[in-house]
Amino acid sequence: MKNTALITGASSGIGKELARIHAKNNGDLILVARRLNLLESLKAELENKYSIQVIIIELDLTEKDAVTNLIDSIKQKNITINYLFNNAGFGGYGDFVEREIKQDLEMIQLNVTALVELTHGIANQMIENGGGKILNTASTAGFLPGPLQATYFATKAFVVSFSQALNQELRSKKISITALCPGPVQTEFIAVAGMSKSKMFQRAKSAEYTANKGYNAMMNDKLICISEPSLNFLINYMLWMVPRRMVLKMVDRMQRIH
Repeated sequence: MKNTALITGASSGIGKELARIHAKNNGDLILVARRLNLLESLKAELENKYSIQVIIIELDLTEKDAVTNLIDSIKQKNITINYLFNNAGFGGYGDFVEREIKQDLEMIQLNVTALVELTHGIANQMIENGGGKILNTASTAGFLPGPLQATYFATKAFVVSFSQALNQELRSKKISITALCPGPVQTEFIAVAGMSKSKMFQRAKSAEYTANKGYNAMMNDKLICISEPSLNFLINYMLWMVPRRMVLKMVDRMQRIH
């Protein structure tokens, strides 16, 4: 395989669009997701349209040893990963104490633990092979506290911080890390999180728009990609001036469905 990208959460949304972009750039793909039928459909689409090779792996990254087995499989196949897209993740809506704790622990497992484990394994391989690029799908939620999505916002804050630290650690080893931080995006995330009626998603950007922003930022070795200019201004130049209690109330009001 050549110019190979590993993409998690590749069956829909941003991950699917990242696969299309990379294929268009003549890159081979390893696509990982839980829904085999969607992966098979995407594989057929991309291999028919471009002169590339696509490997699909049906896998639930919240399961025990899933990431270890994925990394071992890649090593056994002697595949060099040039690009890693840590895109898999999900959210959940509601007061923390009223939610099933199992749901939030699975969210942490996928959004944080699996991302850390996969990054560690692939980054070490990249070092051995002379470099690579990693794009971690975070969120503008990573810059805010998130009442009604407390665990989700916290996981994305971890991804933002983790990505920046690794970028500094790995620069000398020719590995770049970029955190993609979109605002609301029109993907299945909205329904899965139970936020179809939320005001936050009324002006959501498309997955294609967001993936293009993230991919280009990664290729240009950017540290953080806030995909919408208005949100970039708000987060970098305005948010720090607003009292923390006011920020909490604002986020709470935006997320209220009723």
